[in-house]
Amino acid sequence: MKNKIEPNAQERLMRDDDFIVSKTDLKGRISYCNRIFIEFSGYAEHELLGAQHNIIRHPDMPRGVFQFLWDTLGARKECFAYVKNMSRDGGFYWVFANVTPDMDAHGVPQGYFSVRRKPGRGAVSALSDVYKLMLEEERRAGPRDACAASIGLLTSVLKQKEVSYDQFILSI
Repeated sequence: MKNKIEPNAQERLMRDDDFIVSKTDLKGRISYCNRIFIEFSGYAEHELLGAQHNIIRHPDMPRGVFQFLWDTLGARKECFAYVKNMSRDGGFYWVFANVTPDMDAHGVPQGYFSVRRKPGRGAVSALSDVYKLMLEEERRAGPRDACAASIGLLTSVLKQKEVSYDQFILSI
């Protein structure tokens, strides 16, 4: 479903009271999206429903960030992350995301909920620099080892700052 979209420099800023909400199945296929998600993505609802959530993945996002997200969700934990998404027209928008597993009554994951809000500009600036370094590390390592190299670089940054991932993300 995802077409080859050429990224451009057109940024869309979320409004202070915006919340982008979506729900996916266990494989990341969108089963629900709110009107703000539709607005910012630039896709029609029928194009989003059933599509992989990565339909809005921006190429400036390191693969390691998503590997970390999936690993965290796989451990049945919520994950917070700053994410640069790409609209259908090639523009972009940053979000501060909270992704949580949707568990049934027996504690078995059925899918995932994601709620995104407007990020602080300082956080976007801080993460943009880290993400650039992670992307460089991914390119250096090559496709097979990209995620491990990227996560290794992130781990190194966190160790230098003497903070956990959650402490870092929630402090910026």
